[in-house]
Amino acid sequence: MAPFQGFLCFVMGDVILNIIGLSKSYAGIKALDDVRLTLKKGEVHALMGENGAGKSTFMKILVGLVKPDSGEIVLEGNRLEKSDVNAILKKGISMIHQEILIVPELTVAQNIFLGREKEITGSRTGWLNDQNIVARATSLLQEMGVDILADVKMKYLSVAQMQMVEIAKAISNDARVIIMDEPTSAISDKEVATLFRIIRELKNKGVAIIYISHKMDEIFEIADTITVLRDGKYIATKNASELDNASLIAMMVGREIDKMFPEPVAEKGKAVLSVKNLSKKGKFSDISFEVRAGEILGISGLMGAGRTEIAQAIYGLALADSGTVEINGQEVFIKSARDAVNAGIGYVSEDRKGLGFIPELSVKHNVTLASLPEHRRGIFISDESEDKAVNKIIADLKIKTSGVGQKVTHLSGGNQQKVVIAKVLLSSPKVIILDEPTRGVDVGAKFEIYKLIHNLTAQGIAVIMISSELPEILGMSDRIMVLSKGRQTAMLTRKEATQELVMKYSVQ
Repeated sequence: MAPFQGFLCFVMGDVILNIIGLSKSYAGIKALDDVRLTLKKGEVHALMGENGAGKSTFMKILVGLVKPDSGEIVLEGNRLEKSDVNAILKKGISMIHQEILIVPELTVAQNIFLGREKEITGSRTGWLNDQNIVARATSLLQEMGVDILADVKMKYLSVAQMQMVEIAKAISNDARVIIMDEPTSAISDKEVATLFRIIRELKNKGVAIIYISHKMDEIFEIADTITVLRDGKYIATKNASELDNASLIAMMVGREIDKMFPEPVAEKGKAVLSVKNLSKKGKFSDISFEVRAGEILGISGLMGAGRTEIAQAIYGLALADSGTVEINGQEVFIKSARDAVNAGIGYVSEDRKGLGFIPELSVKHNVTLASLPEHRRGIFISDESEDKAVNKIIADLKIKTSGVGQKVTHLSGGNQQKVVIAKVLLSSPKVIILDEPTRGVDVGAKFEIYKLIHNLTAQGIAVIMISSELPEILGMSDRIMVLSKGRQTAMLTRKEATQELVMKYSVQ
């Protein structure tokens, strides 16, 4: 297969997929209510909505993971009758999931062609030709312009590389419709550019793409058409050229948001956290900064600049080789996360599902996980004490949940993030490090998290915020520390910082 060779320019036109009156309920609650969407060949159609709008249910139905209660899915004039993943894949509908689905112990090539080995190698003997599979995968990756070795095990790849392999897998299916669910959530700007080039080439071939993302700049760069869902209902479909940020947000949340970033209100106090000459070989070197009470220090830089590594060193998840950390002028020696919590440092990881919470535990047990000693009565944990603390913080943070016993895995992305922040807050931190606090969170929930961060600073808490989204860094930070290749290249005030200036220091 050579998907990117000999393209002719394809003019978007004929309808390839028509979805009519799709509905689905769980325990009497409607996840989807009479939803519709029309997709044309060669079109990038963005599906937008807040967490809980019904996008995930819609996609699961489309790829055969969930059976709808009613409605029709018509692919090129033929109604899809079966809710069967393999049957729908063979019909030409493929999906790139937000949660990367890989087999770590298999190679890149084996993951790309998993389940289709005989089809790819043409084996009639029952023996698989692994060399042939590697050659086919290598050819595909080269045509995509992706520098990944096909015979390397998946477990040795970065998350960004794994995401590119998932994209290669979808393309290898010769899909006529590809669903991309947050495909850029874990890849660098360079890889985003590669992805968008691939998308444009697929469009030229007539492939239709349903694109889901919370990143507005991406939507307006790549989408031809935008459909909005809200509370499981179809709201509207418009050409992307007819909309702007404000009008799209209003469609998604059902109200105008005058300012995406709340105005800072906290007065700045004395330095709470001071970091001096922090270094770790191969990761970062000679990092020095301080954060004051009531201040938000933004940390910006390209992927690989050392942002997360610095945060993890401060929190004791990965020890630095040299340097010091002080809390309120006193040096602290942090060799573990427990040391950091005892010193008054809280940390919200960029990987909330891997490191932030335990999915199968309740909201209550996740929130109190880091502060259980405070709820101990003798040798037992007091349910009454836990419930009181958790109910208060649920109210304070406006976490939408059916109750303290609900499993965190059943909450929306924004509410999961609030649970992680709640867990950190119950340990009474003096400084909180927020690593990508709004990753994978919809625009309405982002605004709620921004307000929450400002409320923390109003209480005198010092905040370090790491983000890959420049508008977020510029809109939220009092000062911005810029990193490049593990080095500190600038410290900018709110007034000094511009997108161009931050990018300039990010590539030095």
